Amino acid sequence: MADQDLTIELSMTELREIAGYAAACARPALAIFERARPDNPRPRAAIESAQAFAAGAERTKAIRDHAWAANRAYQETRDAGQAAASDAARAAVAAASAAYLHPLAKATQVLHILGAAAHAARAFELDAGTDRSVGEQYIEKARVLASPVVVRVLARYPSAPGGRGRAGELLRALDTALRVRAADVNPAAN
Repeated sequence: MADQDLTIELSMTELREIAGYAAACARPALAIFERARPDNPRPRAAIESAQAFAAGAERTKAIRDHAWAANRAYQETRDAGQAAASDAARAAVAAASAAYLHPLAKATQVLHILGAAAHAARAFELDAGTDRSVGEQYIEKARVLASPVVVRVLARYPSAPGGRGRAGELLRALDTALRVRAADVNPAAN
């Protein structure tokens, strides 16, 4: 599928499933952020707003507000040299942003689907002293966690974009693994 301005049909049920997946992927990394910044509730609020949407709450401006607040937490930890906490906060941003996956066939939209998992994996990797195997193990957990709905939605989009450093590598590894899974489930799609 070319990276064009083609519209992809997304139901509210699918958006909720994507947001729930992103929140589930981001939530474990909260411990890393909260260890570094115990008095900063912004990433937790972002993940909780994504989870509430996934559970049936309305998709409101509050979710975006929580994403922006978690983004400020990401910037603060990045600027303070707290790399693992920074990626944990980025996972929270991605979780809240998942509720706003755009129905456009653009590779960058894959970040809304898989960004929380990739940044959580990177946070765990950094927390373990940049042990790449830790990130790869988390990506495997995220692969298993993805529901058939998440896999089907992902398969409608172009492959993940290049770049974005190590988190981008982790994102592309997850993207590839889930697309292989989609092809195994639906070989006629190839």
